Amino acid sequence: MKKIRIPLAFITVCTLITLAISTLSFTTWFGLDTYEIYLNNQSVFRQAINQPVNLRVLQLDKAAATDQLQVLYRHCRKDNGPGTGRSIALKDETGSTLRKWDFADPTGTNPKMTIAMRDLLQIAGKNTGHRLSLYYTAHELEKEEMLSMLRFK
Repeated sequence: MKKIRIPLAFITVCTLITLAISTLSFTTWFGLDTYEIYLNNQSVFRQAINQPVNLRVLQLDKAAATDQLQVLYRHCRKDNGPGTGRSIALKDETGSTLRKWDFADPTGTNPKMTIAMRDLLQIAGKNTGHRLSLYYTAHELEKEEMLSMLRFK
């Protein structure tokens, strides 16, 4: 019977490749668009674009009409910065746009897009029973991106 000898260098390389692949499977990819949603300057939702849509639910049952919802979207193509020609649309489950907010290109240290909760609550009140979602568009995106489904109860 002939013995098979596997060189130590080959075993080491295979181990390192396996370790690298398993480590990368638990981290977000470099160059991935990310966004964060704030309620009154407190982060309530953070998401990377590669996450499943069913995890993108923002619970707003405790939000008051005087509150402000802010979105900070970071594009991978612009040094992880904000986009240009930005807008956020509120749509129902059929894809009908209920309201659209356009935002100026960021010029300072605060690239957040701010929406008054009073507006969201008013639209939600008129559309009881409908599933509402926020969509983001910018010149840097090929198509609109669904940010989050909204729950008010």
